[in-house]
Amino acid sequence: MISSITEKDSKEAIIEKLSDSWRESGIEKGDSVLIHSSLSSFLKEYKAKNIFITPDDILDSFIMSVGSEGTLLFPTYNFDFTKGILFDINKTRSETGILTETARLRKDFVRTGHPLFSFAVTGFHKELFRNMNNYSAFGNDSPFAKLLELDGKIAALDVAGENCMTFYHYVEEMENAPNRFHKKFTGRYKDINGREEIREYNLFARNLEMLVETDVKNMEEYLWSKGLYQGCRPGEGNCLHVIKCRIVYEETSKVIKEGRSLNLLYKTGNVF
Repeated sequence: MISSITEKDSKEAIIEKLSDSWRESGIEKGDSVLIHSSLSSFLKEYKAKNIFITPDDILDSFIMSVGSEGTLLFPTYNFDFTKGILFDINKTRSETGILTETARLRKDFVRTGHPLFSFAVTGFHKELFRNMNNYSAFGNDSPFAKLLELDGKIAALDVAGENCMTFYHYVEEMENAPNRFHKKFTGRYKDINGREEIREYNLFARNLEMLVETDVKNMEEYLWSKGLYQGCRPGEGNCLHVIKCRIVYEETSKVIKEGRSLNLLYKTGNVF
């Protein structure tokens, strides 16, 4: 919890103090940042002290922290498409928390087009993501690839990396990791203009024949142990930690190439 925020603060003061705190954790003016989040405990702690912060306040504080030349991405993942349910880019809800759903609904954000792994994006580079309709969720035409190209960062607000760091899967696809395979999904899709059609998309999915289960907790601890994260773990300080995409890519790629993915990026019932 950010101790400088009090119940006497105006909404503007709260947003500014949040923004200042995010910069203390490694977010800078002009950054492009993918932000994962879990707000339930974070907001409850403030509410208990009569401090009422809304998801919009938090969005505005992140926008302030990166400034007019910064860009923010929020994951608006939804997996109903795999169950034969229509994906409507304008209406399908985000399943990755209230902050991401708030971003999806705001007019100053655009949404990328993959029906499973979409993002709400705002800021300086927003137009690079408008109408982005990547075929593969973690492919070289995906928001993950664009974020790396922009030398971006990944931040997590009060959520541990092992519960949110999907960027690992982008590295796995780029390095053709053996624990995953390309799986196609076909389903009903409604585009931004309301036109509905049948579309096919790809996901570099877990290899179930290998009994693969995603488990990146040890990889996260490895990054922390090397001092590669800035900021605080969940439940500590301002609850935000930040890392450069380039660092995550380099460290994860090394693990994959050296054959050390088992027990760092995944676990399995079989021995290989």
